[in-house]
Amino acid sequence: MIDPFFLLVALTFLLAGFVKGMVGLGLPTVAMGLLGLAMAPAQAAALLVVPSLVTNLWQLFAGPRFGGLLRRLWPMMAGICLGTWAGTGLLIDAGAEHATIALGAALVLYAAIGLAGPRFSVPARTERWWSGPIGAATGLVTAATGVFVIPAVPFLQALGLEKEDLIQALGLSFTVSTLALAAGLARDGAFPLAAAGTSLLALVPALLGMAAGQWLRLQVRPEVFRRWFFLGLLLLGLDLALRPLL
Repeated sequence: MIDPFFLLVALTFLLAGFVKGMVGLGLPTVAMGLLGLAMAPAQAAALLVVPSLVTNLWQLFAGPRFGGLLRRLWPMMAGICLGTWAGTGLLIDAGAEHATIALGAALVLYAAIGLAGPRFSVPARTERWWSGPIGAATGLVTAATGVFVIPAVPFLQALGLEKEDLIQALGLSFTVSTLALAAGLARDGAFPLAAAGTSLLALVPALLGMAAGQWLRLQVRPEVFRRWFFLGLLLLGLDLALRPLL
């Protein structure tokens, strides 16, 4: 008989990988959202580490401009590391309930931005001033929720990068966030060997889902899928944010 826990993990990462393959992001968002329905955020974040790291490295090194993007975005990456390292304890013990509410709020905010589709722009002269603080804020949100997207994704989208550069920049941001989160969890004893083993097993359905999502991306209009994706995240975020308060 299949263990319900492993079935939940496998199906979650299959779906999360599918979403990432389809729209280029969303693996940690979907995984943390669904796993957060059945386990503490720190436990869910520990399971996320290996699938997130491998899929993001794939995305990062698939593009041609790694060096240039790293030189441009290093203040943001440094901010992510500092913010995540400073706030990782928010996921653990007494902060777990608050982390669940924060995760729901992050999902609602991300979904609202995705559905509204506003066009923000960051002038080149102010990019360096914003880069570090945006990274630090992303790190704190990552530390509290295990989700890497707020405010990193809207900021990178506002830089006016070409499509492939944006995909690679997202891969860079997500890779750094994953490594910083893993280091913080390990420091606080929330990333035991058992979690590492399960996280490694979760890589298989994540990669299968990612391959399926990439295939389907060529068959349907991405904007249609993205609309339903963000609606689903909105409902899931509302459930996570409001459940502890009821």
